[in-house]
Amino acid sequence: MYQRILVPVDGSEPSNRGLEEAIRIAASTHGQLRLFHVIDDLSFALALGSDSGLSGDLLASLRGEGRKVLDAAQAAASAAGIEADTRLSDAFPGAVQDKVAAEAREWGADLIVLGTHGRRGAARLMLGSGAERILRTAPVPVLLVRAQEEQGPTAEMLRASASMLAAAGE
Repeated sequence: MYQRILVPVDGSEPSNRGLEEAIRIAASTHGQLRLFHVIDDLSFALALGSDSGLSGDLLASLRGEGRKVLDAAQAAASAAGIEADTRLSDAFPGAVQDKVAAEAREWGADLIVLGTHGRRGAARLMLGSGAERILRTAPVPVLLVRAQEEQGPTAEMLRASASMLAAAGE
């Protein structure tokens, strides 16, 4: 059964739900978790566009935040009595899905468990689906854990999407 479970985490509510499910699976199979956080090109580029300072300081900040996410996830696993190690990927360039697939292969994962927003319709078209991209490239089975049902896109989400579309059209 699933003994080596790779869990991509980013600290979001969907990611935390995926982690909870991975912990339940590991408890029932006496498996172990690898908690994996990726600092990708897009995160770095978006942060560069803010008032974050120099790129070296920014990368250190993103690494620090990634470490916090991994530490919190590891603490949750440990509290449940589950063995979990962590891995932070910040090698550029590379897409998140490629990093996850490579980690699954290199570590010998039996399963990837990740949370997903479960967006449909226009929200999915505008924001894409990271979970779907991972699903398409994964070398092992993938369990997608849906977040709580959203009532619809928030105004902030719509503004961000419109801004992204406008920037893409320039």
